[in-house]
Amino acid sequence: MTQATRERNTVNPCRTEYQASLLALSALLALCPCALAATTSSDLPPIGPAQVPLEMGQAAELTRMLDRIERSSDVVVYRLQLASSDNASGLPARSDSVKAVLGGDAGSIAVLYPDLGEPYRAIFAKIIEGVEAQVGGRVASYAVGGTQSEQEILASLKRQDVKVVIALGRQGLKAASGLAREYNVVVGGVVSAPEDEARGFSVISLAPDPGMLFERLKHFMPGARRVIVVYDPRQNAWLMRLARDAARKHGLELMGVEAPDLKTAVRTYQDVLASADPKRDALWLPQDSTTVEETSVLPLVLEGAWNRNLAVFSSSVTHVKRGALFSLYPNNLALGRQLAVSALNYPSGSPAMPVAPLKDALLAVNVRTASHLGLALTSSQQTIDLVFPAQR
Repeated sequence: MTQATRERNTVNPCRTEYQASLLALSALLALCPCALAATTSSDLPPIGPAQVPLEMGQAAELTRMLDRIERSSDVVVYRLQLASSDNASGLPARSDSVKAVLGGDAGSIAVLYPDLGEPYRAIFAKIIEGVEAQVGGRVASYAVGGTQSEQEILASLKRQDVKVVIALGRQGLKAASGLAREYNVVVGGVVSAPEDEARGFSVISLAPDPGMLFERLKHFMPGARRVIVVYDPRQNAWLMRLARDAARKHGLELMGVEAPDLKTAVRTYQDVLASADPKRDALWLPQDSTTVEETSVLPLVLEGAWNRNLAVFSSSVTHVKRGALFSLYPNNLALGRQLAVSALNYPSGSPAMPVAPLKDALLAVNVRTASHLGLALTSSQQTIDLVFPAQR
């Protein structure tokens, strides 16, 4: 046997695994092709684009195969996401209104999160999982207030050539505020951000998009005509600007009343509870530490609304447990994906809103309150993600 023959007969494990994966991948695509593209080294065949979306199980198998191919060969896989530029409705994006977002280099993104115990640690872990799922790889993450100092974190960011920092929670925001001169910063896990800390940042708020809240209100109460909200302009003026436009789109009148202090808030709620029409009005409780103070104002409002059969919906899921009709709360995995998309688009110069509301949210409903108000939930039960009181 010649030397050349021996070399041809020598098995290359990496290439063999690649070829086996490629054969399996080709078979899977023959059954149900999906949108993907890959570049390879010159001696390896390319995998080209296809059009038909995969079923959930097939997509998972395809992901595993792609991971094996990347590990065992010179293939570079580019993951593309189709995302609508304006798709708050939650419906699939139209083919004429989508853009391709390149998965990008996961190493160019780092996440700062507060070093807190449970249940907060699990929440931040789920958000980071969403970030990594969107970018298609692991990202560097740092627990702010942990064993690493800010100087050590900064040095690590520089060594890893990080381009964008995702800051979670107040502590993450505070730590990132010192990085603004060197890094683009996207903030998540906060309701709002003080201007002096977040100037120049892109902030994705925990406050649900008003349009989504109003859409859900009309679903539960088709006869609703007016939404009343009491708010502190220092905290929620930005949200009210969005709410006015959203109300018009849903055929609602928004009656927003400013209350800069607790005393004014209490007096306003007393007037509202005395004059509201339960058949056409609903009261919205934003996430506002001044006007929705938890120990005195919230019980007053919920008790008064119950006695008058007035629907109350909230931007905080904890209020549903205490008697509000419904709320929208974060889908943490989807929030991570939203933050990652914002981070990937940030360096490209895409304009970002200073503060954007939460777009991916889950629905919590108090069924006892719904029954008290005479609302039937049968037709919408499938959309409810969390029920209060807890069902046994």
